[in-house]
Amino acid sequence: MDYEKIVTEMAAVIPTLENCGKVASYIPELGGIDAEKFGLHLTTVGNQNYGLGDAGERFSIQSISKVMALVLAFELEEEALWQRVGVEPSGTHFNSLVQLEYEKGVPRNPFINAGALVVCDILVSRLKQPKQQFLEFVRGIAGNQEIDYCQRVAESEKSTGFKNAAMINLMKSYGNIHNDIDTVLDLYFNLCSIEMSCRELAQQFLFLAANGVDPLSGRAVISPGKSKRLNAIMQLCGFYDEAGEFAYRVGLPGKSGVGGGIIAIHPGNYSIAVWSPRLNAKGNSYRGIRILEFLTTRTTSSIF
Repeated sequence: MDYEKIVTEMAAVIPTLENCGKVASYIPELGGIDAEKFGLHLTTVGNQNYGLGDAGERFSIQSISKVMALVLAFELEEEALWQRVGVEPSGTHFNSLVQLEYEKGVPRNPFINAGALVVCDILVSRLKQPKQQFLEFVRGIAGNQEIDYCQRVAESEKSTGFKNAAMINLMKSYGNIHNDIDTVLDLYFNLCSIEMSCRELAQQFLFLAANGVDPLSGRAVISPGKSKRLNAIMQLCGFYDEAGEFAYRVGLPGKSGVGGGIIAIHPGNYSIAVWSPRLNAKGNSYRGIRILEFLTTRTTSSIF
C-alpha cells in the first residue's frame, strides 16, 4: 500500500469536508478547544509514519483511555472480568441510566461510562496505587514518560460528573462496585483527562494491529487471543450507539473520545489516530469519521 500517496490525497480532501457538530462544552475545560483543529497520524507495523495537520499537538483523549484501562484489567482479572461487565453493544447513550437499572447494575460493555467505572473499580481493587500504576502502564507501552493526566480537565469533569456519580451509586446498590465511590470516580476522571497527540496515540495502539506485540519494541503487551477480543469489542462497542454506523462507513475496530479523537486499527497493517473536536449527536468526531471513511473506501482496506 502506498500510504504516502493516500495521506497526500487525504490532505487534499480534508478542506472539502464539512465540519459540523459542536465541541464537548458540557465539560467546561473542553469547551474552549479550537473547533477547527485537525490532526491525523498513521503508523504501520513496519514503522512507517505519516502525519497531517495538528498531529503533534496533545489533546484530551477522554474515552480512548478506556481501552488501555480494559487492557490492564483484562491482564489482571482474566476471564473473571466478564462476570461484572458485558461485551454487547449498548444501543443507548454512553451515560444511560435506564439500561443500567434494567440490567441490574451490570453494564453492557467496558466502553460506556458505567462499564469503564466497573473497570476502574477493578483497578482500584487490584493495584496499590491505581492512578500512578495506570499512568505508568500507559507510559510503558508508549515508551514516553511525558504522557500525563491533566488536572484541569479532571477537575472540570468532576465538577459536572453528576450522571457518572448516579451510575456508580446505582451499581454500588447492586453490589457491582466494591470500593469507595469517590476513589473510583477520581481514577475515572483522571484517566479520561490524559493528553496525547495523534502520533503518540497511533504508536500507543500499534500492538493491537500486531497480535498484541508492539512491533517497534518487540514487547508483548497482551496475548494474541486477548488482542483479537479487544479488537472485537472495539468494533462492536467503540462508538457508543453509533458503532454499527462506524462499522458500515469505516469498517475498522476503533474507539472515540469526546475530546474529538478517534483511534482505529487495521490488524496486520496499521493504527491511525484522528483528531477533530466537533462532535456529532452521538458524541463522535464528525470530520474524523468522514476522513476515516475516505481512507478505507479509497484503499479498500476495511476488515470486511
